[in-house]
Amino acid sequence: MKNRFEAVVIGSSAGGIKALRAVLSALPSEFPLPIIIVQHLHPHSDSYLARILGAKCGLKVKQADEKETIADGVVYIAPPNYHLLIEEDRSFSLSIEGPVNFARPSVDVLFETAIYAYRDKLIGIILTGANNDGNQGVKKIKQIGGYVIVQDPATAEADAMPNAAIAVTKVDKILPIEQIGPYLLQLVNRSTQEFGSRV
Repeated sequence: MKNRFEAVVIGSSAGGIKALRAVLSALPSEFPLPIIIVQHLHPHSDSYLARILGAKCGLKVKQADEKETIADGVVYIAPPNYHLLIEEDRSFSLSIEGPVNFARPSVDVLFETAIYAYRDKLIGIILTGANNDGNQGVKKIKQIGGYVIVQDPATAEADAMPNAAIAVTKVDKILPIEQIGPYLLQLVNRSTQEFGSRV
């Protein structure tokens, strides 16, 4: 059965590790899509985030590598101090170009390059964060016909990122953090049934 959606991209910053754990822990090991994450980290962090998230997640969690082909059912984390880009052939590129919105990795860079690879088959999620990184990315995902979920700012440790995303476009769903994972699973399962029956 084919799926209406083919990838999930997530952006988070301040408070994001706790929020990401809440989302990923709700997903089963057979979740069918790749999940690609930018979490703002200290530039000299090691790969601890993949270990932390992997301990609470049934899916494989790993740091994204240069030229790696994106696989279904894997959670990829942007390496500290590198922009994570998705090429049109659905592989990763890493860049040390300057910060975007004061951040490297940048949520906007990930989201905007993901659009070229996945077009309207992309789900974008914005979680807690203290700046506006990601707002242009979600705006473009909506313009191309993709789907956008934003954490309810009232449940965010830092509400600037969710508020910025909500301000720039009509997002599809605003949810408290504990509902995002279950809703994402429901959305993907439902789209598989509906889209699969039409092909």
